[in-house]
Amino acid sequence: MLPFLIVGGIGLLLVVFSLVFDEILDFLDGALSGTAVGSALTVFGASGAVAIANGLPDWSAYLISAVIGVIVFIGVQVLIRSLRRSEDGTPSSPVGLYGVTRSTVTTTSGEVSLDGPHEIETRLAFADETIPRDTRIRVIELQGSRVRIERAVPVADQPPAAEPPAADS
Repeated sequence: MLPFLIVGGIGLLLVVFSLVFDEILDFLDGALSGTAVGSALTVFGASGAVAIANGLPDWSAYLISAVIGVIVFIGVQVLIRSLRRSEDGTPSSPVGLYGVTRSTVTTTSGEVSLDGPHEIETRLAFADETIPRDTRIRVIELQGSRVRIERAVPVADQPPAAEPPAADS
């Protein structure tokens, strides 16, 4: 029974270590998860100890433990792969989104709310010109966590004001 307890204990330590330190113990570039290996070793040790405690011969305890350990390894590995595939992945780019300034945006600081489906919080922003609060804007660049913005309708593109008639001299 002692070998099963030792293997199970090592497996339990491996599971705890891989849960705390995430992917440090993934082998073969993530093909073998440290969590799956630790889970298989833990179940191998536990099922072997249960088989021996119930009076089964050593050979059958090893066989039962190996079969159950392999099944657990495959199950945990498949579960981990499916969970990794369902992660959010790379964030969507806000470039091209429209929004509204929530504070006066200067060349160094400001805050905006964007209209994108993933934009639930305000973002730090800056612009090439000072843009007052509550102005409609468009994101033109992402720099780190901040966005560079411009007016949605730039001042130069607004229709010109009617010029007063020229005075005859």
